[in-house]
Amino acid sequence: MKPARTELLVPDEAGLARAAAILRAGGLVAFPTETVYGLGADARDGRAVAAIFEAKGRPRFNPLIVHVPDIAAAREIAVMGDLAEAVAARFWPGPLTLVLPIRPGAGVSELVTAGLESVAIRVPAHPVARALLNTFGGPLAAPSANPSGRVSPTSAAHVLSGLDGRIDAVLDAGPCEVGVESTILSLTGDASVLLREGGVPAEALAAALGAMPVRPDPVNDLRPDSPGQLASHYAPRGTLRLNAARPEPGEVFLGFGPGGGDLTLSEAGDLTEAAARLFGCLHHLDEIGAERIAVAPIPSDGLGAAINDRLRRAAAPRD
Repeated sequence: MKPARTELLVPDEAGLARAAAILRAGGLVAFPTETVYGLGADARDGRAVAAIFEAKGRPRFNPLIVHVPDIAAAREIAVMGDLAEAVAARFWPGPLTLVLPIRPGAGVSELVTAGLESVAIRVPAHPVARALLNTFGGPLAAPSANPSGRVSPTSAAHVLSGLDGRIDAVLDAGPCEVGVESTILSLTGDASVLLREGGVPAEALAAALGAMPVRPDPVNDLRPDSPGQLASHYAPRGTLRLNAARPEPGEVFLGFGPGGGDLTLSEAGDLTEAAARLFGCLHHLDEIGAERIAVAPIPSDGLGAAINDRLRRAAAPRD
């Protein structure tokens, strides 16, 4: 049953208590992380998790990320070997999701894992996310708080533009700092596998792992083995043309670096600023009704790899 309205909550003691009460009752609450806003439900409650898929229009074969407050809570859900412990100690809390073998008896709904024997898990760094997790007292399944396949939200206004009236509440803590989703690293086999570029650059992971993680073969839309693997995703309503030196007639130009454009990710050519602005710019292009969008080239080093990953998926053919 859909809520009569979506509550907008202030992330103070009363707002956090209200959000936790909604979650305990099987409701849906969008909350900020350092990457994007997530749509949270009790990861142990199958009906609540099913409501995430319904609200987003998300395919049920697509796994979800479980958010927990600390490494100790992660150990209760996932089997963490020595390498996972070392990586977690280096990057948690932060914008890194680890795909690990699920612990027998973890108590997480099978809808969260899509029936796989692994679980995607993260300890977010955002103080409001951590406060909510501690107030709620359990793991939260939380994909991005937007209709499936659309642009991810980096503000409460973005959440409401897509999900108002379809979820119970939003904790509004202003814009997200990182602006692209977490990096996803699988440690389920003999090799570390980079499943999604994100807020932790691959170069930083390589320094911690002692080698660059393996990149998998092209994604399989029919049966992804972790969140964030669908080929067409993060899409605005208009079509995108990437690596454009200049716009063609009728195109809106999304620039990067000196010279700008109709809209710019970073006039200074700063990848951190560009990552933080990416989804906000795509939302703005929707708001102005841009039907054809040309995007300037983005360097592929550091956070540029995550930005280009999102842009390629946004530009991918759609059903």
